[in-house]
Amino acid sequence: MGDIKKRWYVVRAVSGKEKKVKEYLDLEISRLKLDDFVSQVLIPTEKVFQIRNGKKVSKERAYLPGYVLIEATLAGEVTHVIKSIPNVIGFLGTEKGGEPVPMRLSEVNRILGKVDELSETEEEMKIPFVIGESVKVIDGPFNNFSGVIDEINEEKKKLKVMVKIFGRKNLLELSYMQVEKEV
Repeated sequence: MGDIKKRWYVVRAVSGKEKKVKEYLDLEISRLKLDDFVSQVLIPTEKVFQIRNGKKVSKERAYLPGYVLIEATLAGEVTHVIKSIPNVIGFLGTEKGGEPVPMRLSEVNRILGKVDELSETEEEMKIPFVIGESVKVIDGPFNNFSGVIDEINEEKKKLKVMVKIFGRKNLLELSYMQVEKEV
């Protein structure tokens, strides 16, 4: 039974319900003893950083919202079991009533590689600031002050921002997380 060829499929789920779909799938797979047919259920996620109450918070969010990856052999009842899970819309790439289309290996590797890369470089933040751009300070003693970027230090992830305080211009050194672009 162990030599069944498994392929990757994309299951469409209601956006925001991916975790529930994964939980239900895992429960149903173990309840119906389909472990031989389904080996992995994955939600591609990425780490996102936000500032909440002056603290840098790391949050994980779906990298492909509305999609759950599943490595399985769609034999017998497996397709029906997956489609009958609450919040599952169906398989990606199927014609109405047609057979689910497996992903190409290159696509799988690209997505799985991207997920691994995102988890490895969790501290890597690409925030494209430009010299001369207006920013608003959102953290620290100069909270709510606005200024213009004078200098960018990519390695330290710091900005030098020219801020007008009491009518005089002052140069502040702030981290990327302490400012946001002004709209």
